[in-house]
Amino acid sequence: MADKKTAKNGGSAPTREDRLKAALKANMGRRKVQAKARAVKDDETGGPADDPTTGSSKE
Repeated sequence: MADKKTAKNGGSAPTREDRLKAALKANMGRRKVQAKARAVKDDETGGPADDPTTGSSKE
């Protein structure tokens, strides 16, 4: 049973760690794109939010 945890599938199927790593990389890529889009939008509108001292809006 202990061998089952450490055994590889011969490379045919990605391991859980590989799947998590790929999902994290994709998520970080999406977040970077979102952050860039927000930065461009903020530059076009003249500021990040309603309150220039804190940078947060009061919604």
